[in-house]
Amino acid sequence: MITKVFENKASTSKAAAIQAAEILRALIVAKGNAVIIVATGTSQFDFLANLCAAPGIDWSKVRMFHLDEYVGLSDQHPASFRKYLKERLLAKVGIKDYHLIQGDAPDIHAEMARMNGLIKKYNPDLAFVGIGENGHLAFNDPPADFEAEDPYIIVTLDKKCKKQQMGEGWFPSLDDVPSRAVSMSIKQIMRTPSIICTVPGAVKAEAVRDCLEKEISPAYPASILRTHPDCTIFLDDESAALLKKV
Repeated sequence: MITKVFENKASTSKAAAIQAAEILRALIVAKGNAVIIVATGTSQFDFLANLCAAPGIDWSKVRMFHLDEYVGLSDQHPASFRKYLKERLLAKVGIKDYHLIQGDAPDIHAEMARMNGLIKKYNPDLAFVGIGENGHLAFNDPPADFEAEDPYIIVTLDKKCKKQQMGEGWFPSLDDVPSRAVSMSIKQIMRTPSIICTVPGAVKAEAVRDCLEKEISPAYPASILRTHPDCTIFLDDESAALLKKV
């Protein structure tokens, strides 16, 4: 794991996107395609905008999965991660091969089986992730399940996670935030050969400190990233403010 700190959110997100673009171009040259996992949330706005603007990526050779989706939420809801990705990535670069979790599927377990089969078939090369205010990785809130083998699992969102979703403006009240989500499991994220983790902002400072300086534990889900052989964490001055050293 490598941690890099930049002056502000703009420079952090730009640097993360530059590295992501370099890896994508190299994958396409080496194997003719790239399979990516993409995070959502306000912390990823600038990163995705910079990535979409990066030159020299043949997006027709990129296949996409995403990390998580609320159970029971329509893709027309403002908080839907399918809606987010369609607007902020897919429509921008024209990715044709993508697999989105249908969180409002009539049979959510059948939907998870579909997604699990697909991701096992295509084996992602590169994951873009963030860290939640409670230290979650995807929607794996603490204490996270580090042992679940299935690529996608159903999780229950804790109160701090719900408060983050409301605080970011996705929902009008805490009661409106769904209680469950389909999330990529910790083990599946860690199976990805390369991980880029972009974590800007002061609201993430406590979670960043806990995940980078406390013990590697399900109590601090993103702490597991420290065991990954090719993970780069991009921070800004605000999100790194509580770290003893970088």
